[in-house]
Amino acid sequence: MLVHFKTNLKMSSSKKYHFKFYDWEEKLRDKPFLRQPFGDEWEVYTWGQVGLMARKLATGLKSLGLPKGSHIGLMSKNCREWIIADLAIIMSGYVSVPFFPNLKSHEIKNLLEFGDVKALFMGKVEDWEEIKKGISKEMPIIAFPHYEGNSKIETGYQWDEFINQFEPQKENYHPNADDTWTIIFTSGTTGNPKGVVLTYDINQNTDVMYTEEYNPLYVDFEGNNSFFSYLPMNHIAERIAVEFTTFKNGGVISFTESIDTFVKNLSDVQPSVFFGVPRIYTKFQLGILSKFSQKKLDLLLSIPFLSSLIKKKIRKSLGLSNAKVIISGAAAMQVAQRNWFRKIGVNITIGYGMTENCAITTQIPGSNFNKPGSVGTVQPNVEIKIDEESEEVLMRGPYVMAGYYNDIETTNRTIRNGWLHTGDKGKIDADGHLYITGRVKDTFKTSKGEFIDPAKIEAKFGEVEYFGQMCIVGLGVPQPIMLVNISELGKKLEKEELIERLENKLESVNSTLFNYLRVSTIVICKDEWTPQNEILTPTMKIKRGNVDKMYMSKYDEWHHSNDKVIWE
Repeated sequence: MLVHFKTNLKMSSSKKYHFKFYDWEEKLRDKPFLRQPFGDEWEVYTWGQVGLMARKLATGLKSLGLPKGSHIGLMSKNCREWIIADLAIIMSGYVSVPFFPNLKSHEIKNLLEFGDVKALFMGKVEDWEEIKKGISKEMPIIAFPHYEGNSKIETGYQWDEFINQFEPQKENYHPNADDTWTIIFTSGTTGNPKGVVLTYDINQNTDVMYTEEYNPLYVDFEGNNSFFSYLPMNHIAERIAVEFTTFKNGGVISFTESIDTFVKNLSDVQPSVFFGVPRIYTKFQLGILSKFSQKKLDLLLSIPFLSSLIKKKIRKSLGLSNAKVIISGAAAMQVAQRNWFRKIGVNITIGYGMTENCAITTQIPGSNFNKPGSVGTVQPNVEIKIDEESEEVLMRGPYVMAGYYNDIETTNRTIRNGWLHTGDKGKIDADGHLYITGRVKDTFKTSKGEFIDPAKIEAKFGEVEYFGQMCIVGLGVPQPIMLVNISELGKKLEKEELIERLENKLESVNSTLFNYLRVSTIVICKDEWTPQNEILTPTMKIKRGNVDKMYMSKYDEWHHSNDKVIWE
């Protein structure tokens, strides 16, 4: 029997997409919109200034002679010019194709060609010498102003010179609802990235997230919103939750100058909405524990008067004192970590979604801790069900992509009878709460012929604070093996103590598993897993296939070792 849940809110429909930026451009003309830090100073662009620059840039883009609907690439870390360039692409009737700023030359070459990109904005990147090897010399490039600590790009049109050549576009251009808004390439955990095609109609359907009835970001409808943008702008969550939430509801977007200034910049901003990934919250946790031992923190929090002061101090030091909502997404957050933050007064809301559905499927409020491990209940106009045979989560709703660019075969495999096949395994409880239990394609067979679902075993180790990353492997050997990167907390322990704790945890977990599922060995890998060595995607998900490529030759040796914990 399929468990099937659905919610409904009334939705509007229109043949034209009403681009609300123009409304706020007029209403908030002299109010701050984009804030860029330079050391201790913040440069501020107003809504009127941004609108003027975007309108000039729109005229400039059209001067390149590209047909309407042409694909314009965007490759840069987050900054004010990213937003202005994206606005100009919309205003001039083109399609944005954003990229991660740390792609290698062969990756960007393939994506530019496959995505039919006709012009490219280049901005804050760290290795232009590598990136430019993958860009055709015929490709028109518009270079953002140079930011210290990043590559200087002297190729192509320079930002200020190019913009100031042109008169601002006077028309308030509103695309057709069925026009393509953007093509976002997924980060590719299971193969080559795929180009997700999203239309303006799909974007407009997300307006139900900003109503009095349902307002998960707690936006102020008068424009009094403050966002801090640092997660990649080419990622759907940042695009919807920060950029377009501001376009639709007004407010201010502040950026970070660099990784080194992140904490200072966030503390200066104190945004009303903060969106993070689990790794960011881990860094917050480590920062707090570097000032207070867990024992001392527990003691302070047990004293009512001091507890309130400590919580306020911590929230302010993190930059979250004004945050109405604090969100974690992009990867799974451990229940233990969410509970740890709850104890210090930081209630983190989590949800579930993907590029293919505009990151909209389920959500659980930060105040709800009654369903540990759940990713929440369905969001407005979403239906979910679980496939009986594969346990795959199927989703249906108005946020589902139009398809994968130039890939009908994969599109037809992914969207069947109107249902998006997410690739995630899950279960739904009687109250409609969704639990993600793994990936459909992550299963592998041991040499005993037994199928292993790695995520289910990893979940047993999910509360081990000494693991930064973990990956259950074992293709071709008798028993599963666990490969790990040690967290900063784990690195603080003496080697013997860490080994003892891991051995005890291994024994404890194995005692709950069937024989064929028991982990034979924990291997502490010497190299950090990063997007640079292609073990992690840019959004910090593990590419299990690449893990096998790197380590598989050692599986048999590790499995037959007499040690339960091995240092590579």
